[in-house]
Amino acid sequence: MTWFEGIVAYVIIWWVVIFAVLPFGVQPAPKGDPGYAAGAPANPRLALKAAVTTAVAALIWLGLYAAVRANLVSFRAP
Repeated sequence: MTWFEGIVAYVIIWWVVIFAVLPFGVQPAPKGDPGYAAGAPANPRLALKAAVTTAVAALIWLGLYAAVRANLVSFRAP
């Protein structure tokens, strides 16, 4: 795996994980709260979710890297 392939793999993994993490702990804003859309969360905690996503994506990427180094997965054409 080249450094470019590693970065691309990490970015793809990060985006998949962020979409999996975003719904966790979402509470809707109270009714009648001005300035919020009807489905907007009261406290989205995006910084925490980004930090969790970064850590989980790093662990998944390390697993992928180990699999590539062990020749279990290849990005090369057969």
